Amino acid sequence: MSQALDDLDRRLIALLQANARAATADLARQLGVARTTVVARLSRLESSGAIVGYTVRLAATEGTQGVQAFVNLAVSPKLTKAVIERLSLIPELRQLAAVSGEFDYLAVLRAPSTQRLDALLDEIGEIDGVLRTNSSVLLAMRVDRVA
Repeated sequence: MSQALDDLDRRLIALLQANARAATADLARQLGVARTTVVARLSRLESSGAIVGYTVRLAATEGTQGVQAFVNLAVSPKLTKAVIERLSLIPELRQLAAVSGEFDYLAVLRAPSTQRLDALLDEIGEIDGVLRTNSSVLLAMRVDRVA
């Protein structure tokens, strides 16, 4: 992205994150600008790489089914590769991110029930190289701009 985003760009992106199917006329009305301005901004944001695509979010990933948890993992440096390989085999693992701070990784899990989540947490805790975990279960998503 070669050009910095201004306030209008950020507001337009936020509206699209809430509803990528919004009509340009509706976006223009909400932003208080001309429809042609929205069309031009969208074109520029797409060509610059700020917007790389539009997507559909399925109900199963939006918290309407099952339970989601964020699991912090401290991992033995010598066993990191093996731990990541083992975690990647868990179908309920949605994301795994290396993070800074007290823990090394943040895993996002989605399980169909709290019983399955409990079993997953036990399974993860038993992986050779996982030193300790700390889990938080998602109760409600207040803002979600991730597709």
